[in-house]
Amino acid sequence: METRKLGPVVGLGTYATFGGDRHRAREVVGAALAAGATLFDSSPMYGQAEASLGDALRDRREQATVATKIWTPSVEEGRAQYEAQRGHFGRVEIEQVHNLASWDDHLRWLEEERSAGRIDRIGVTHYAASAFGELGRALATGRFQTVQLPLNLLERESEQRLLPLAEGHGIGVIVMRPLGGPGSTLLEIDPEPATLEPLAPFGIQTWAQALLKWVLSDARVDVVIPATSKPARVAENAAAGSPPWFGPEERRYVEHLASSS
Repeated sequence: METRKLGPVVGLGTYATFGGDRHRAREVVGAALAAGATLFDSSPMYGQAEASLGDALRDRREQATVATKIWTPSVEEGRAQYEAQRGHFGRVEIEQVHNLASWDDHLRWLEEERSAGRIDRIGVTHYAASAFGELGRALATGRFQTVQLPLNLLERESEQRLLPLAEGHGIGVIVMRPLGGPGSTLLEIDPEPATLEPLAPFGIQTWAQALLKWVLSDARVDVVIPATSKPARVAENAAAGSPPWFGPEERRYVEHLASSS
């Protein structure tokens, strides 16, 4: 798998995947690591995902990059979330301010933690295009090292300003929802196998792989974090993380398949 700023280009999201099932978490995390996926994204808002992920990584923590989040307007509560995360993971490689919640207040104490060596990178996230103006303002400060945003065939607003801004500031880009967001019809598209044959030289065997490679063929993207609760799907997703990458023609072809199905 190709490696960019944040490591291997396919990671694992944990939203609505483990459901507090630690056995499942161990299976899925094990499959991810075996496939070369090392970045695991979580959040306090994902139920018991952080606890399940921490348990799954207990004997192999050094193999993983944990990207989790602070999600609260309160600095006091944010610090409490962080201390719980240190209990789950020991340390946090990427600590993200989730959905821009009081980002300027949290940034001050997070920078202190980074200076002390307990955090490697500080990031910021948002899922909604309506917040991209504020997200851009946060990135323009030059104080964030990562940004997490949506990018898929149906959500391309980040291409207009945020990806150029991240590239200009050397900010690592984590893409959420590479297969589409909640209620998305992207994965419901089921192209005939013959229509994927032109993409076979790029290692594409499934529609999900085509969608992931479409995102990763933008060199400004550093890692995608598709979520799944199925170990076999983890390996399938990871297979989309190796070159060759789509050129403009192949990207347009995937777009055509989506629009014509």
